[in-house]
Amino acid sequence: MIFIVVKFKVKPDWSDRWLDLVDGFTTATRQEPGNLWFDWSRSTSDANEFVLVEAFKDDAAGDHVNSAHFQQAMVDMRQALVETPRIISRQVDGEGWDTMGELSI
Repeated sequence: MIFIVVKFKVKPDWSDRWLDLVDGFTTATRQEPGNLWFDWSRSTSDANEFVLVEAFKDDAAGDHVNSAHFQQAMVDMRQALVETPRIISRQVDGEGWDTMGELSI
């Protein structure tokens, strides 16, 4: 699978509206056939930073980036960002989350 983490630094006046801004993008991406997950979090140390954790089946990331909703999101997000988002994108084995061996419940 392709595992991606992206950090978005938003303008302070957008921090309370960010999830609304990306809602359509999020919904459309989660409906893509190759999407495994697409989850937003907000930093606990910086209220203006949002983190996106996403994963796709190996052959699906290209379709995602070429989709109309992705292209529209790149336009829509620009107005709310302070800087270019930072990303880690890696090919990893598996197609889902494993359980944590160090903490078993």
